Amino acid sequence: MVFKKIQKKFKKLRQQLIDWQPSLSNDIGIDLGTANTLVYLRGKGIVINEPSVVAINQKTGNVVAIGHEAKRMLGRTPQHIISVKPLVDGVISDFEVTEEMIAHLINKAQEGSRKFLGPRVVVGVPSGITNVEIRAVRDAVRSAGAREVHIVEEPMAAAIGIKLPVRDPVGSMVVDIGGGTSDVAIVSLNGIVQSQNLRVAGDSFNQNIISYIRDEFKILIGERTAEELKIEIGNVIPEKGKVVEVPVRGRDLVSGLPREVIITDTDIREAIASSVDSLIETIKRVLESTPPEILSDVMVRGLYVVGGGSQIRGLPEVLKECLKLPVYIADDPLTAVARGTGIILENMEQYQDVLIVNEDELSQKK
Repeated sequence: MVFKKIQKKFKKLRQQLIDWQPSLSNDIGIDLGTANTLVYLRGKGIVINEPSVVAINQKTGNVVAIGHEAKRMLGRTPQHIISVKPLVDGVISDFEVTEEMIAHLINKAQEGSRKFLGPRVVVGVPSGITNVEIRAVRDAVRSAGAREVHIVEEPMAAAIGIKLPVRDPVGSMVVDIGGGTSDVAIVSLNGIVQSQNLRVAGDSFNQNIISYIRDEFKILIGERTAEELKIEIGNVIPEKGKVVEVPVRGRDLVSGLPREVIITDTDIREAIASSVDSLIETIKRVLESTPPEILSDVMVRGLYVVGGGSQIRGLPEVLKECLKLPVYIADDPLTAVARGTGIILENMEQYQDVLIVNEDELSQKK
């Protein structure tokens, strides 16, 4: 009897602490992407969506700009200032710069609503990253001021963000085409049944365009110009009776002088064809290794595409034709992962199983 009374009091106290927590600290969800980082603040939604770029003064070692301002500096800085992307292929390549960037974004998200305790943070990471890479993310976020850090794989967060029934015994397929990586995953019962991570995504498309224009037209363009071309005229399927042309300026590799050439949507299509093929082959490999019962669910429910790369024109039609599956582009695909981290924060008890276990905490419990 005494034990039961103590147990009831403990449960009541625990619930009170959970109820008080929002008033003591902020809950923040972060989609830590190679191209863009999005921040979700509980109660307010997505409050930040900025490029994952940091400008550093090499003379002083100080950070000059972060986000949109730093991206505008890409390719336009003097020698002593460099604009860097601290995340490569979805993982941290420069720990100190990443820590600076995360601290800046967390502080910016909490402006005017700072609480007594440090924030509780849920971070989305690519599927299949190593324990060392997970620990680097956890340490960077904790060093940036977080009280608690929880890690979730991005395809799972995206599935939750677009309201797929991840907690039910039903297979759902998600393809997250980001900046540095593409994640292909099948989820069911709060877990990833089958997944594969591919280092082919938005940045790869940009590099394909740069290489194609250099080889075919002997002209060198920057990454920013390549991205603008991809967004403006990128198309996986040719439009009947329509050829889109845009002028592109760059440096002539023969003379070294500025030169302008005309680029068509056909050029962009040829440039990114190999990367699109790699993505389709990866999806096929995941489907081939999926249990038959779940595969039958996917055949009925279809494939959901999220991330910035999902906005390339003609991609759903190509995937549908090659995979023989219904293909859907999620509503607001760019924010799917960030919205998923927000839903997890608001229902932490329900989604505890989707989080990646902290090995250090697990060993302490043992």
